[in-house]
Amino acid sequence: MVKTLAPTGRLRVGVNTGNFLLVSKEGDGRIRGIVHDLGQELAKRLGTSAEFVLYPQAGAVADAAMAGAWDVAFIGAEPQRAGEIDFTEAYIEIEATYLVPAGSSIRSLEEVDRKGVRIAVAARSAYDLWLSRNIRHATLLRAEGIEGSWQLFLNEKLDVLSGLKPRLLMDQAKLPGSRILEGRFTAVQQAIGAPKGRPGAADYLKAFVAEIKASGLVANLIRRHNVNGVTVAS
Repeated sequence: MVKTLAPTGRLRVGVNTGNFLLVSKEGDGRIRGIVHDLGQELAKRLGTSAEFVLYPQAGAVADAAMAGAWDVAFIGAEPQRAGEIDFTEAYIEIEATYLVPAGSSIRSLEEVDRKGVRIAVAARSAYDLWLSRNIRHATLLRAEGIEGSWQLFLNEKLDVLSGLKPRLLMDQAKLPGSRILEGRFTAVQQAIGAPKGRPGAADYLKAFVAEIKASGLVANLIRRHNVNGVTVAS
């Protein structure tokens, strides 16, 4: 299996460094967090070492799938990406919802998708892909990365900021009077993917994900890294 999953001899792991809940980048360029530990665990089981290939956002990871830049990637599983990537079941899920500024008349998720409502979103994030499929009346305004969408929301005085709930809780604390709408519009399914065309790779990764959930490894990593707002996917 190592020849299939790691044809160069090392397991090249594609990482979205924009997902601050699952990975953090140190000053020396190295990473830590849940994704780092799972990548190391996968490489160990294959009898090889892990080489982390870093990207600033999920869309860039997906773009590199067919270029042979990575062997496996930790990325949100979305239908738009399934044409080039074979995904496992999710190992972690993260709620996505909306934040509205002080004085907003929007009180519920259902009230967001209305004509004239402007929503800030991190371009090509998993929840952007969901919103692109489902928003019919409101306008999506995109920025590079999560921090970019926050700045766009502030600078343009937009009506709604979409995002992962743990990050929105941080943003709410910085914006007096702002509110996070109750509920979620989706839950981002964090999975492991392999480029299509590698026989056996998908089945191996699916079995790996099933085992790390059942054994409690994912739950233990969530606790070890003190990550709030994520849950082991059912």
